[in-house]
Amino acid sequence: MQLSGLLYGGPLLDIVEFPHAEVLGPGASEEQIGDLIARHGEVFVKPLFKGGVGRKGRAGLIGRAPDLAAALAEKERLYFVEHWHGHQRAKAQGVTFEGAVPAGHEVYFAITDATEFRAPTMTITHRGGIDIEDLPKHEVMRVPFEALTGLKAFVVANALAALKAPREIVSPLVQHLPKLWELYHHYGMTTLELNPIRMRAGPQGRLVPVACDFKCGFDRDDPRWRRLAIPESMFAIDYSSFEQEINQLRTYQGQSDVYVINPNGTILAPTFGGGANSLVTEVLGDDAIISSDFGGNPPYEKMRDVARICFRHWLAQTNVLFVIGGKANNTDIYTTFRGIADALREYFSDHGPTPLYVVVGRGGPNLVRGLGYFADTLNALGLPYHMFGFDSAIGEVVNFTQGVDRWMKQGGRAEVARALGIKDPAPA
Repeated sequence: MQLSGLLYGGPLLDIVEFPHAEVLGPGASEEQIGDLIARHGEVFVKPLFKGGVGRKGRAGLIGRAPDLAAALAEKERLYFVEHWHGHQRAKAQGVTFEGAVPAGHEVYFAITDATEFRAPTMTITHRGGIDIEDLPKHEVMRVPFEALTGLKAFVVANALAALKAPREIVSPLVQHLPKLWELYHHYGMTTLELNPIRMRAGPQGRLVPVACDFKCGFDRDDPRWRRLAIPESMFAIDYSSFEQEINQLRTYQGQSDVYVINPNGTILAPTFGGGANSLVTEVLGDDAIISSDFGGNPPYEKMRDVARICFRHWLAQTNVLFVIGGKANNTDIYTTFRGIADALREYFSDHGPTPLYVVVGRGGPNLVRGLGYFADTLNALGLPYHMFGFDSAIGEVVNFTQGVDRWMKQGGRAEVARALGIKDPAPA
């Protein structure tokens, strides 16, 4: 769950009284836009995307307008613009107008949960306004701090001293940045990033940090984010109907993270565990239909519902159903396998048989019982299968699955269809 931009980030910053650029939404009138330009000299016009969408500047999607005519022209250009970031497409739903903030210094600041330190971690540099990855390591400070005490002023001061930041920006940042810990901690955030923070001169010449962009991520399973009364629709990006159905099943018990990799893929891989998900997704590549993590000991009803949705959307085109995960500590393998097997039986009952090869690889509590239940179901359905236990390397199981997929594409699918007594409706 991510939120980006000052239209929604500004009110969050107001909670802790952190200064930010003035912003108008897509419904702003020409008079309001003209007044904003008159007071700030110029405006930045940015497309409004749901969710967190990065690298807009590099893609030329931020307009700069010194007058009303230019602002309206940029509005027309960006209002419904499409943007690809990674494998994901996002479509703008309007634009925002942000008053320019003149400044001589720009700062990058972020708080995030860092698995490296097992603690909340501050990242800061006085070379802000660009992608943090483009900076040499000696110009960026990453400082873990104690969650019980929070982000203290001395943590910020020590980091800026180590960076040899200009003296005039140190005191204002030390005064204001600790406020952001309150926002991060009290509302269930996992990431909070301001880039850039521009150091604007105040009435007496003292510099004031002003946030000119905002991004944050929420822990969807932490109810504290609901205190902010943000519409849930703001967190839906351009998900497919499949992803939306799966995400609605996410609960405190059991994960349901899923992303469509290739809608024309041929391997449907319900995966359990983050490590298994990373390996399987990377090795399968475009052969995989989805990237998923359904771990976390899901209850039977949820696992069956997740499998039902996956099968309804993708099973007709699937060559290999690949149920894979590492050796679980607390996930009941029998429960998860029973949910998947029952959903597969229901699909065949409702839609008829489909040519399919099933590969299963897993370890954990009740493994033998779970494999036995799955095997009984597949035997009853007449499907070919291969099962691997906890002593099999996941990489080898993935390679085996790719070999099965190639065999299915080279005539195996038709052979399975003949064994089932059907005509293949979707030949690979």
